[in-house]
Amino acid sequence: MASPSRIEQLCIEKGMKMTGQRRVIASVLSQAEDHPDVEEVYRRATDIDPRISIATVYRTVRLFEEASILERHDFGDGRSRYEEITSEHHDHLIDIQSGRVVEFQNRDIETLKERIAAEHGFRLVGHRLELYGVPLDTKK
Repeated sequence: MASPSRIEQLCIEKGMKMTGQRRVIASVLSQAEDHPDVEEVYRRATDIDPRISIATVYRTVRLFEEASILERHDFGDGRSRYEEITSEHHDHLIDIQSGRVVEFQNRDIETLKERIAAEHGFRLVGHRLELYGVPLDTKK
């Protein structure tokens, strides 16, 4: 038997019941290098187990989100997209032409956000930054 995926392991640690279908969905999400929406998770999961229904994927993704295992994003394309919550902070740059999402970290932005919060009398406890753009070289 294969070792549990990162998300499956988090579910187990949180005491969640892990059915075979939940394991498949957890594995699909753990392997995702993009930010898939539920329909894409469903497509990938049914490649592994064709018996998985779209309703099961919706319920499972919602369950993982409520358990603080997944984070939901709305990148302005009308679809909720998901990624595993990690302790490592990152921001997002979204290509509005293709929908591709680039994760990035920038020390200058992190320093600036702290300074802005302090200037307004706040201690920052979190932030979310999403940048939207188009490729400079649109020929590609």
